[in-house]
Amino acid sequence: MFHPVYNWGFHTDPDPGMDGRRIYWPRGRCLGGSSSINGLIYVRGQPEDYDRWAAAGNRGWGWRDVLPYFVRSEGNQRGASAAHGADGPLKCSDIGEKHELMEAIIAGAGELGVPRTDDFNGGVQEGVGYYQLFTHNGWRCSTAVAYLKPARGRANLAVETNAQATRVLIEQGRASGVEYRRGGETRTARARREVILAAGALQSPQLLLLSGVGPGAHLAELGVPVVHELPGVGENLQDHLQLRLLFRCSKPITTNDDLASWWRSMKIGLKWLLTRKGPLAIGINQGGLFTRVMPQSASPDIQFHFATLSADMAGAKPHPFPGFTMSVCQLRPSSRGRVRLASRDPMAAPSMQPYYLSTGEDRACAVASLRFARRLAATTSLSPYVVEELRPGAAVQGDDELLAFARAYGATIFHPSGTCRMGHDAMAVVDDRLRVRGIGGLRVVDCSIMPTLVSGNTNAPVVMIAEKASDMILEDAAG
Repeated sequence: MFHPVYNWGFHTDPDPGMDGRRIYWPRGRCLGGSSSINGLIYVRGQPEDYDRWAAAGNRGWGWRDVLPYFVRSEGNQRGASAAHGADGPLKCSDIGEKHELMEAIIAGAGELGVPRTDDFNGGVQEGVGYYQLFTHNGWRCSTAVAYLKPARGRANLAVETNAQATRVLIEQGRASGVEYRRGGETRTARARREVILAAGALQSPQLLLLSGVGPGAHLAELGVPVVHELPGVGENLQDHLQLRLLFRCSKPITTNDDLASWWRSMKIGLKWLLTRKGPLAIGINQGGLFTRVMPQSASPDIQFHFATLSADMAGAKPHPFPGFTMSVCQLRPSSRGRVRLASRDPMAAPSMQPYYLSTGEDRACAVASLRFARRLAATTSLSPYVVEELRPGAAVQGDDELLAFARAYGATIFHPSGTCRMGHDAMAVVDDRLRVRGIGGLRVVDCSIMPTLVSGNTNAPVVMIAEKASDMILEDAAG
């Protein structure tokens, strides 16, 4: 989460909706990208997410269209079914053991009318239960493990590490290659057919802008020659805002307690070595909950991540006492931000402004989600495990106070998306075959193409996008 080599360690611009804070945005800087550092959680989103994409004119992106690609990519421990695949490269596993605290959370949610589920990806997302994870035999299954490793021996594959793309080469309206730096040297890779841009929702728009593709006025401000006016590049930035409630636990059963004891820490290591189970096989979050808190929502509008540990911020050192975390986020925020160039220097980080909580709808949902979390903590099943609400704390009660807490402590849950939006209007960046509008031989294949953010974690959806794109690339090459 904080590694200086394998993580870009970005920070947003000061966000007016977040008390002017710069929010830390970790992004993977290694083979597999962010799938090599993420929270492992397997969530596809809701069928309605993709049907909305199709209803906006993006042909072939409805739920029935994308489900086969989810299935194709998936190697699920549970085996094959109508909704799941067993033979795909991206391995998904159950959390093999139940946890006393997680069971209390599930029972408490049942008191509030949220049903227990063992599959958030079966078509009906609403419910509470344990997440499936992108793991296999206790090891992380990143996209590098799933897709790159098996292909390493191919004669038509060359992988350059310690190399950074600096711009797409565009000649006579067509992408002809990529310029990149490696070891202080500027190099060029030429493309006979296509360039595929897959640098993520922050750096794909940055590369397009550095290449002269984007809003002309912004490029002119920085002295970047305009190759193709495309005003939507970098717009439509969306992210899930994470609000973390911290609790002191009444029993020494949390991961905090395991890590505070040398003997219990040793048991964690031995358990993983001998059985590939336990905290080292899980990561941070064991369970989740999807439900509705806004009266206008027809499907779940908030998501919880439950962790049997607590720390001042995600990925930081756990507290020296029993603790647990309820992290809640709004699934479909209406706030929109943008990515811009901070400099013409391709080695500099882009300017990122999420504009969190910039709409009344998002502010109301933040307050409602915090109130739901408190109701959950107060249930008959869960309250015996709660000694104290550490954050926000019992003194924070009014709507304005809860919103102030969200502004002071809210952070990303690591799902920036939408900055090279798919569509057919003037602000769209790619069409529904992911081709950059107005530039030949150039596609974008990553979370940036999402018109609207999916209702959940983004790793599985971006793999689906890549699987679907691979078919499109082959079809267009043959046609």
